[in-house]
Amino acid sequence: MEPEKKKIIQLQNIIKRFYIGKPNELQILNGISLDVYKGEFVSIVGASGSGKSTLMNVIGLLDRPTEGKYIINDIDIDDASDEDLSYIRNQEIGFVFQTYNLVPKTNALKNVELPLLYGHVPAKERRRKAEELLELVGMGDRMKHMPEELSGGQKQRVAIARSLANDPSIVLADEPTGALDSHTGRVVMDLFHKLHERGTTILLITHSPELAEETQRIITIQDGYITGEREGKAVRNAD
Repeated sequence: MEPEKKKIIQLQNIIKRFYIGKPNELQILNGISLDVYKGEFVSIVGASGSGKSTLMNVIGLLDRPTEGKYIINDIDIDDASDEDLSYIRNQEIGFVFQTYNLVPKTNALKNVELPLLYGHVPAKERRRKAEELLELVGMGDRMKHMPEELSGGQKQRVAIARSLANDPSIVLADEPTGALDSHTGRVVMDLFHKLHERGTTILLITHSPELAEETQRIITIQDGYITGEREGKAVRNAD
């Protein structure tokens, strides 16, 4: 009998409203329930306005749900202060954004070191870890380059290395190929597959059904509801 897989993300009946108590009150998430397991590569796919960005903000602890329960790596968010949330964001979640979010006047190595700096990791260990991660994403020869000296794909690879700095429970990738041409986007997706093979848990937010198809499990969201869930090609590839 196989051991039960660990749940990294547990969402139970998540509701998110804005402008609460005002005439223009708006409910974006309508009772979302979702589990993500350790080592999974899951996609959340939906059109613009479907609620996937709001859901990403809740999962990434950038916003609190109005109602419902959220547990990340056995930590109940209801019991967390804002200071606790900042710490959990830094330690448990690795973010990869469409716009890279690199610090402009800081080279690739220092950008990757940033989460470790916030985590008070000693300088020597920070540098060692950052160098190791940049090698992993194929950027070992660009460590001293500033973001302005890097292509879009290179910036995204640095961002992916940074997302792994604190060995997070989950990497949350929001439209990570959205600003890239198709060839460069392919390179970035191949890198996510490589990380998944190493055991990284990845949650991909995308509007692209083609990219979603590459993951193990595809969650479709529409009008703030989960409207479908099915296996992607990564399951069959794993077999």
